[in-house]
Amino acid sequence: MQIFRNDGATANARPRPSAAPLALHQMIDGYEPTPLITVPDIAARVGVREVLIKHEAQRFGLPAFKIIGASWATYRALSKRLGHTPEFTDFDGLRAAFAPLAHLTLTTATDGNHGRAVARAARWFGLGADIYMPAGTAAARVAAIESEGATVTVIDGDYDLAVEIAAGTASGASARPDSDDRIVVSDTSWPGYTEIPAWITEGYETIFAEIDDQLAAQHFAPIDGFIVPVGVGALALAALDHWPLGRPGGPSRIAVEPTAADCLYRSMEAGEPVTVPGPHDSIMAGMNCGTLSMIAWPTMRDCVDACITIENEHAAEAMRLLADAGIVAGETGAASLGALVAAAEAGPSALEALGLDATSSVLCICTEGATDPVNYRQIVGRDPASVTLP
Repeated sequence: MQIFRNDGATANARPRPSAAPLALHQMIDGYEPTPLITVPDIAARVGVREVLIKHEAQRFGLPAFKIIGASWATYRALSKRLGHTPEFTDFDGLRAAFAPLAHLTLTTATDGNHGRAVARAARWFGLGADIYMPAGTAAARVAAIESEGATVTVIDGDYDLAVEIAAGTASGASARPDSDDRIVVSDTSWPGYTEIPAWITEGYETIFAEIDDQLAAQHFAPIDGFIVPVGVGALALAALDHWPLGRPGGPSRIAVEPTAADCLYRSMEAGEPVTVPGPHDSIMAGMNCGTLSMIAWPTMRDCVDACITIENEHAAEAMRLLADAGIVAGETGAASLGALVAAAEAGPSALEALGLDATSSVLCICTEGATDPVNYRQIVGRDPASVTLP
């Protein structure tokens, strides 16, 4: 475990997020807010007053949060291709408006959850989907994406190479991020490709708008800190946009990533973006990314209050603690609680470095359920279907 304390963190000056993504998501069949769950036994275990879990294990029938961003970005991208924002009163009307674009294929790179979300968005809007995945991807994650009707290619290389290949299938010699028949829907960005990743981050605002409503409705006190997993940084950027001010005026803004793919930690130390070469072999597959998104880095550099790296065993212990509380979390999903597990092992000074103490109420963003059931059973010792809330 390593902690980088950003004593120079400032307020985020980016515009306040829009409520438009939530309005779109509420039109889609099967929409419901994901739960916000308090886990007092875990709070006692890690040495804080309260731990809240925002449990993103079921979004529109998918076991992760990514569809929230992918659907909004696809909607924005298709509206741009159409040449105007269509008028519609329900989701079927929106699909009908996009029917002239049925020849298009969405393409992206993924460690699993984002690719399945893009494939589902493509299916919703009647499009094709072409997904690229790094070597060593679990067979369950490949099969899940193929079940959405997508074509999956597992490349001989890491996630960063998969990003390059996916972009290249659309850009060709022109180096454009799209073509006449393909749209890259990536949650990371690079020079010349920033619009769609920004839309994905916009889409994630739905999660945080729900949290605000749930904190009020369930009579929780204001949070003192939140912990968000970092892969390329899109979700973390959305969290920083929603809570622009860190302590003392707002919650401590904490980012967690695997030690094996610690591109944010190294970048924060260096003061500039640092790429971590692969292979990235953490069990936290959704964060096995060696390069931060170009659009996420400046805000993360300036506004993250603390960055913590954790080992596989911290995520595994968090998975077991969550299972004991009736919550199914995959390896990446458990990482935010894994940060508290690691800090508890290191002692009070580690919590203090995160801007927390024994009186703190801490929100952990749990980004996925059991996306690899075989590995889940090996780590937790239980079938995910047997884990239920009391």
